[in-house]
Amino acid sequence: MKRVQISLALALTLALAAGCTNEAAPSTKPGGTDEKTSPQAQSSPDNELFIYTVWPAYYVKEEIFQKQVGDFIKKKFPNVTIKHVAWDNPGRQYKDLIAAGTIPDIIMDDTRMNVQRYLIDNDLQYDISDLIKKYNFDTSKLNPAYMAQIKNLTPDGKIYGLPFYNNDFALFYNKDIFDKFGVDYPKDGMTYDEIYELAKKLTRVEGDVTYKGFSQNPGHYLNYNQLSLSPLSKTEDKGDMSDPNWKKLVDNMRRFYDIPANQFDTVETFASKPSIAMAVATVSDHLVKFYEENKNLNFDIASVPSLSDAPNTKYQPNVYSMYITKQSKKKDLAFQVMDALLSEEHQIELAKEGVIGPLQTDAVKAAFGKNLPQMQGKHVESIFSSQNAMPPAARNPGLVWYDVPVQGVFQPLIFKESKDSVTALRMVQEQATKAIETAKAAKTEINKAASTTK
Repeated sequence: MKRVQISLALALTLALAAGCTNEAAPSTKPGGTDEKTSPQAQSSPDNELFIYTVWPAYYVKEEIFQKQVGDFIKKKFPNVTIKHVAWDNPGRQYKDLIAAGTIPDIIMDDTRMNVQRYLIDNDLQYDISDLIKKYNFDTSKLNPAYMAQIKNLTPDGKIYGLPFYNNDFALFYNKDIFDKFGVDYPKDGMTYDEIYELAKKLTRVEGDVTYKGFSQNPGHYLNYNQLSLSPLSKTEDKGDMSDPNWKKLVDNMRRFYDIPANQFDTVETFASKPSIAMAVATVSDHLVKFYEENKNLNFDIASVPSLSDAPNTKYQPNVYSMYITKQSKKKDLAFQVMDALLSEEHQIELAKEGVIGPLQTDAVKAAFGKNLPQMQGKHVESIFSSQNAMPPAARNPGLVWYDVPVQGVFQPLIFKESKDSVTALRMVQEQATKAIETAKAAKTEINKAASTTK
């Protein structure tokens, strides 16, 4: 699902199903709200904690939120009432809550994509460093790459939140196809070079069926790349994909789709149209999706392939984190709830449901997938067999953030227009620079308009 890409924008294009919530949707004031006006939170009962969830997106279903979050909070804090609102169109977006003055105490959202354009641009961010010290919370017990994703959002290294859930990736493979063609199953720690050799053996046409050896979303592959590259300049307001390692990444992936009959096909058909031998996909959501589509699918998982110059390294974190807002009057309670959600007790329960959390003790790892029938007998060890690549370092202060549409390198530039790798990268880089210039011009106009109305 693709988010709107300019950091100044307040609306998402994501359309979710109608959200269940314990509260009515907040009303929207005519004319909306000024982004740069620091919102004020309306008062609420002292024992009520308002949690707003944007990601994980499936928390739009109240029963899932209650199962994974709400019920545990009620158990640990029996005197606390949880008010939960999930992002939804229309009526439950950031702009709607801000306009109504109903500022959450805790926000759960995508760290890489949304912290700059929603929390920071709306002046909701709050540095929780003092709360971490006050409650002796040990951040070193959490996955270091997840914490780096949070700290690297700002050049001063402030901690605006704590990681909650990583929508990590794994290599799903169809054992029936491997058995049919007498090919050994993939193993943890294999490189893309080794997977490429398997893909060539497994890609063939038999009658009306085209067996594809390998498929992967190239946008995810580039966004969360294992070489920790950023498509944005760290010092200037522009795109920058000139590092030679970008071409290395693109060439590594495009060779798979140059295998005759292995043209790109979405990984989403792995279960419903079982003719893809191997597919790299996000773990938690696809464990459910693939099972719902085909309960007889004979699959297993292995670690994602690594690059030869970054062995045993999987993708950068795809983290959804918990943030306490600046406007919250219950910061201490909010932090204690976050602390409880990151306890080993709760992380074990989440792991049983196939959720990859930031606490990865032996007990948490052993619990992974225990409540999922489709994971019984599967190689769950692969989930934790390699380390996450570290996210890119922070950019200089004051720069515009833009979600560069790196998927455009492959689709359409390579897949449809047959551009060479360098040209495709340059075109996306130029597109990013123009979008940033447009965003800066829009910001200037907004500031001018605001100054004339004072």
